[in-house]
Amino acid sequence: MRNVQAMSEVKTPLGCSRAFVRLALEKKVLSAHLRTVLSNHSLLRTEYKRYAFLRSDDEREQFLYHLLTLNAVDFFCFTNTFTKAVIPYSVLVVPASGTGTTTANVWFTITGTLAETNKPLYLLDKSTNHVLIHHVNLGILSTLRIGHDNSGPHPNWRVKHVIVRNEITGHTYKFPCGRWLGRNVDDGSIERLLVAELMSAGEGAAEVRGRSRTSSRPATTHSTSSSLSRIQRLPSPMRSPQGTRPTVSIGEIQEAVRDAVNSLTKYFHLPEPEMDCGLLTKLLCGDGGLVPALEQALLVGFKSTRIFSKNLYLWDYLTRCQYAIIAMVKQHREEGKGPMTMPRYRTSRSYCVLVDRINTVAQTLGKNDKFHLFICISLRDQLLPSFLSLLAEAPPTAQMFEEWSFLRRETLLRFVQVRLSQFLPLVSPGGDLDSRDLYPGGDLDSRDLYPGGDLDSRDLYPGGDLDSRDLYPGGDLDSRDLYPDFLTSRPYLIVFPCDSVRIIYASRGTQNTAPIE
Repeated sequence: MRNVQAMSEVKTPLGCSRAFVRLALEKKVLSAHLRTVLSNHSLLRTEYKRYAFLRSDDEREQFLYHLLTLNAVDFFCFTNTFTKAVIPYSVLVVPASGTGTTTANVWFTITGTLAETNKPLYLLDKSTNHVLIHHVNLGILSTLRIGHDNSGPHPNWRVKHVIVRNEITGHTYKFPCGRWLGRNVDDGSIERLLVAELMSAGEGAAEVRGRSRTSSRPATTHSTSSSLSRIQRLPSPMRSPQGTRPTVSIGEIQEAVRDAVNSLTKYFHLPEPEMDCGLLTKLLCGDGGLVPALEQALLVGFKSTRIFSKNLYLWDYLTRCQYAIIAMVKQHREEGKGPMTMPRYRTSRSYCVLVDRINTVAQTLGKNDKFHLFICISLRDQLLPSFLSLLAEAPPTAQMFEEWSFLRRETLLRFVQVRLSQFLPLVSPGGDLDSRDLYPGGDLDSRDLYPGGDLDSRDLYPGGDLDSRDLYPGGDLDSRDLYPDFLTSRPYLIVFPCDSVRIIYASRGTQNTAPIE
């Protein structure tokens, strides 16, 4: 009741009543609260006539009993209605067991279906792992981005998970992590993107309150509005590391890919008002999503373990394939052979440009996160099936994968390509996965990116070959002569899969924790 009375946007008694019912329904206490109110018989006699519905004991009990069944459903009627309300969010970072604190400056940002904390929230007191923030209603939480600046003598930090609780509605979200944040550990990432999982009310509240009591100091409180003045940050990595071979069978992986594609197909067939960007994030990057399923498929037969050096990641493989394609084109030119077919030419160039672009701008992301970004952008541009065919023929594939892997067994590769072709045509240009927010300059082969025009334009490639000396005076595909504006600005890459995948760029000289839209 106090929360409803404190809402400035509710100005009438009827509005307060409706807000109370919505909030009680979302907190699963509507039946209990009404039972308390209706147990006051003197109040009922004063406000209702004798023949009123609520004056009958049997009818009243049946009414309350039916309301009790609503507790089986998770409602968001209060969250989705009062979009301008200022909500207190309790954030708890749970480090992995045996992991101490970090000397780096830790930050986090939260994204929901209605809004996002568009500036990083800093964890001012490193001795606590619990913080309370006030922000305009974020809606149903979808992702949490967490990282640090890698400063101090001991910056590395391993985070088990992050818990965020809406203190008004009681909804608690768990962001699984289980990864390191640090340059010289794991995959070298100091920033990770976590996908939300809705917890049961009792479980989330107990963990937040229990851990906050054990803290030696009170939780730091920040009051924020749509324009956050001072904010806070936290640390935590993503899901399981890539260094180990998957223990699931090929049949189970195929089933996971099939289920993920079917879920995305159903999503894109929903009416536009029913499309929830938070749901799309989970279908892409969450547990059981398409990106983890494709990662599991590509890890089958991957020779990642090395004896005298660090384990390899799939991003290492993609980078080696880029170098192999460039070397193949150079050899192709030196031997005086004719130009390659136009479809392969376009696919090879798009692949090399994308890998080079991610490597250039993703300064804070680790190898695992770069691979996830590669998958998301390839899906957005509907190029992933073509990229898989290109990778299957690249020389590093035979060196880094077993014969029974998805990339080397034609039937398995064809299975993935056919499944992807089921929903990629549903991704319309300008839609969720093809958002212009991904590339502020436009599409991957936009005229803004290639001033000469189309990808195979004679104006762009006077020599007619991919690695023509007329096109690349420096002689290499990722030469600064190819993208002078892009590479000299050295923008930072920040990933927010809010309405799918969104990348925000900041110019050189600014902190990567303060992106400029």
